[in-house]
Amino acid sequence: MTDFAGLKLRIGGTADLHALSDAEAARRRDDLASSARAADLDRLAAWLDVDGVGDRDRLVAALSLSPHLASIAERRPDWIDQLFDIEAGDRVRAIIEALGHHVPDGATEAAEMTRLREAKAEASLLIALRDLFGAAGPETTTADLSDLAEAAIRRALRFALADLHRRGQLDLPDPAHPETGCGLTILGMGKLGGRELNYSSDIDIILFFEPEAPAIRDPTESVEMFSRLGRRLVRMIGERTRDGYVFRTDLRLRPDPSAMPLAIPIPSALIYYEGAGRDWERAAMIKARPVAGDPAVGEAFLREIAPFVWRRYLDFVAIADIQAMKAKIDRHRGFEGVATAGHNVKLGQGGIREVEFFAQAQQLIAGGRLPALRTRRTDEALARLAAKGWVAPAISTELTGAYWFLRRVEHAIQMVADEQSHTLPTAPDDLLRIARLCNFGKLDAFEAALRDRLERVQARFAALFSEGRATRADEGVLDGLLEDGADAAALKRLSDLGYNRPADIGRIVHRWGSARYRAMRSEAAREQFVAVLPSLLRAFSGGSDPDTALAAFDRFLEGLPSGLQFFALIASNPKLLELLAEIITSSPRLADTIARRPHVFDALLDPAFFRELPTRELIRERLSAFLGDARFFEERLDRLRIFAAEQRFLVGVRLLSGVLEGEVAGTAFSDLAEAVLGEVLTAVADEFIRAHGRIAGGRIAVMGLGRLGSRELTANSDIDLMLLYDHDPAAEMSDGARPLPFSTYYARLTQRLISALTSPTAEGVLYEVDFRLRPSGNKGPLATPIEAFRKYQAEAWTWERMALTRSRPIAGDAELCAEIGEAVREAIVAHRGDPLLTDDVADMRARLDVQKPPRGALDLKRIPGGLTDLEFLAQWGILTGRVSLDLVGAPTASVLAAFRTAAPDDETGFDDLPGIMLEMTRIMQILRLGGDKALRMTDLPGPLADRIATALDLADRTGIEPEIARRAAEVREVFSRTIPYRGDLGA
Repeated sequence: MTDFAGLKLRIGGTADLHALSDAEAARRRDDLASSARAADLDRLAAWLDVDGVGDRDRLVAALSLSPHLASIAERRPDWIDQLFDIEAGDRVRAIIEALGHHVPDGATEAAEMTRLREAKAEASLLIALRDLFGAAGPETTTADLSDLAEAAIRRALRFALADLHRRGQLDLPDPAHPETGCGLTILGMGKLGGRELNYSSDIDIILFFEPEAPAIRDPTESVEMFSRLGRRLVRMIGERTRDGYVFRTDLRLRPDPSAMPLAIPIPSALIYYEGAGRDWERAAMIKARPVAGDPAVGEAFLREIAPFVWRRYLDFVAIADIQAMKAKIDRHRGFEGVATAGHNVKLGQGGIREVEFFAQAQQLIAGGRLPALRTRRTDEALARLAAKGWVAPAISTELTGAYWFLRRVEHAIQMVADEQSHTLPTAPDDLLRIARLCNFGKLDAFEAALRDRLERVQARFAALFSEGRATRADEGVLDGLLEDGADAAALKRLSDLGYNRPADIGRIVHRWGSARYRAMRSEAAREQFVAVLPSLLRAFSGGSDPDTALAAFDRFLEGLPSGLQFFALIASNPKLLELLAEIITSSPRLADTIARRPHVFDALLDPAFFRELPTRELIRERLSAFLGDARFFEERLDRLRIFAAEQRFLVGVRLLSGVLEGEVAGTAFSDLAEAVLGEVLTAVADEFIRAHGRIAGGRIAVMGLGRLGSRELTANSDIDLMLLYDHDPAAEMSDGARPLPFSTYYARLTQRLISALTSPTAEGVLYEVDFRLRPSGNKGPLATPIEAFRKYQAEAWTWERMALTRSRPIAGDAELCAEIGEAVREAIVAHRGDPLLTDDVADMRARLDVQKPPRGALDLKRIPGGLTDLEFLAQWGILTGRVSLDLVGAPTASVLAAFRTAAPDDETGFDDLPGIMLEMTRIMQILRLGGDKALRMTDLPGPLADRIATALDLADRTGIEPEIARRAAEVREVFSRTIPYRGDLGA
């Protein structure tokens, strides 16, 4: 005898389910048992008659709460009966997998539509029961629903494509796999794209196709053919028949749906997005995912559309646009405040859409710079924002929990009658039904939990759009200056804030309101500026000389080419105003960089900015990510220009702020240049090879010299380069469509490299470069064969060998780089016995004393005992063998430290040189932030002078020049004793 009481449904989960009422539960149990008996399912019928069985009580409770689920179960009780033998989750996966099987050759549209509807009904019943029983969380439920929808779309598409092939309208390359090579892709948008589909959701799709696809027989008919296919697909999936429907389908997210066809050629779509695409379409494209069709076409389209979605710059105007979208929804739907009864859990305040917008706004802002943020799922986006420091981990956890709670409520609403609704009922009994579908026994507990989530979400969403914004208490007062620069109340407020000449400041602010400056000419820019004006005036009032600070900002604003994005950035991040004030008042070079290229300020918003050291590995990782979706040569170069300018700016800001000292900044500037040069060389060489082919056995490498070679670049350093090459001895011409002799080939390749580095574009110049240190200088060829380099160095002048001590191969063929390094060492060793070596070094220094005297007390390179003396000492130490060849290309301080330990007893005084070099390096790096003319204390902005004093551990700025003079005298004394020179040599 069967123990029916021992039977268990293989659904799983331990969640409690409370029936709507005992009477309704009994009715649903009787109805299902009757259906089971009618279908000869005696086991199910008998089991339903047994009292006290937990799974039975939970099942009938679920059916009592959801008329929709009850109707499915009563129509097909076998789907319940099979759960005694099959695990519900396994059955769901089997249904989805079966939809992926080959469509039979003789299949009809009607038969396929029936099959799809049966699959949807069974799977949705099982997915719902797993959700209600607690066997699957909302993450799994949404993923299963999305996989089901995707499988249904694919099956319907395969049927439609095969039919077009049979009719001769398509020429599919692989009819057994119709999607492969068909040229059409279907993008899943919204929650389908993110694999977050609702229980009773429309599916948003867009059809794009590649008009040049070989499968298309008649390109002139392709739009109409694929549009007809789209209509057929919608009918097969969305039309309601006696078997129900599969998914309601919406194609209105396609570009310009009122004018565009259902299926859109990809070139037309790209033109639309790049020329007329709006921020809501960018946000929608975050979740776009190819769900059916030709995989290659889908992935290629996403690569092409990436620059539209993921801007190269941080885009704070997008925040305002997203906020406006949400406000429009609220106005249109009449949403106001947080409630339970009658509240829309998707679009209402504190609802699902606010969590999605919270994540998407920050993805749009930073995703162009941080590819790790480019994820479709909302929960993954929140987690990644937390991992990258854009969101506090506690906020991410809180919003993720609220999001999935609200998604469960949404599913419960939709499970009742399979309606695409997101609004809670108002009647208490109906609201209790939703509460119990969410596993709450009592309504008040559910309402408390729901209100808590809604309020938390609303608070976080509101904070995103107002975080850190200054209060507007001053708005009415200070904004008056825009209309009247002599407004008495506003001038008094300026005085209260700490401005010493409020009348002058009033005139400056009034000038801003007159829209004379380019940055202020658009209405949108002025609106953003007005929003940030009170915060701006307070930020500049906090320094020691607020009037001078604001005057400096006025000069900065006058040079700003456009203001919308910049004002939007500081309006959304007022904390940056303090840093902006420091930069503008301290560093003319950094301020000029912002004025010319405001987007470099973006990177300061990276939460890790002040925590991270710009190591070589980090720079290369960031550069690789930034170049990831560059589509062609010029775009790659532009991205390199953007990246280099931004990173130089960031190192400068860290240096100014005291996060980095000068020696670390020099290494960072050099590592950046090395990484960028490597990418430029690769890009230029690849482009050149496409035009002219390759030289047999050809290899190229770039050597860095001077400050780049010794990893001591400053914020404004030119870079000294030399390009060397090698090839098979028998090679004479390149093998491309436009062949060139090898000497011409490498000379032109070098010219292209120089052009890529130095040509000014809208994104600026990468680097100023100098090739004069190559063999024979300006008289020699631009590119040098490695053998010619070796021969030349055998007879090179002393100054040329000195230059080699600060050289490093930095890009190109690895083996050739190693050979160059060895050739440099051989050249140095070959001349160690030169009896005139010391005299030559002394002669050069003496001539520089006469020909290039110091232009001020802060001209650290030229002053006697300054950087030139220290560098010459280090170079002489390597050339004479007093310092190991391993230190060729090392920073000067490192060479001097080795010199100190290797110096014989009669070469005393070296102990202090490494420390002095570090001090002078720190001063030089900070001075370069002040511009090229910062040669005297009177040339320096006060805050920059204070930063130098801090770097030297001095009490105040008055001690800077005496400290430099004292240390220079020590160096000159050591230099004169170590490398003595005769006075007449400089005559």
